[in-house]
Amino acid sequence: MNAHTQKAKKRTIILAIWTAAWLISLAFVSFSSELNLESHMLTLAATLVNLIIGLGMIWANRNYIKNLDELQKKIQLDAMAATLGIAVVVGLSYSLLDINNIIPFDAEISHLVFLIGITYAVGIAIGAKKYQ
Repeated sequence: MNAHTQKAKKRTIILAIWTAAWLISLAFVSFSSELNLESHMLTLAATLVNLIIGLGMIWANRNYIKNLDELQKKIQLDAMAATLGIAVVVGLSYSLLDINNIIPFDAEISHLVFLIGITYAVGIAIGAKKYQ
């Protein structure tokens, strides 16, 4: 394994660690009421920790992408562009359906996050196939 491959692997592991830490801290805040941790100060502190870890995850993701080759950067950029567009357009339409009581349930942010994840994964898969 050459030095470039080892550095890429290290950046991938760092990104995975930051992402896992962010997901764990998000789950802790999300389920704190079920854990009988209804202290507003504890929830605020946990949310702040989640925000800080999230910023670390963004930094790790930026560092990861910054060090990709040009083709991998293009695939990432195309997937992110499609994801942003779909998230904004579908998310706002979804919210409007809720506001106008057209859908029989509340528009939840978790639904939009799921859509974002699926869109991004599909975008990466399409880009990888397109340039293979």
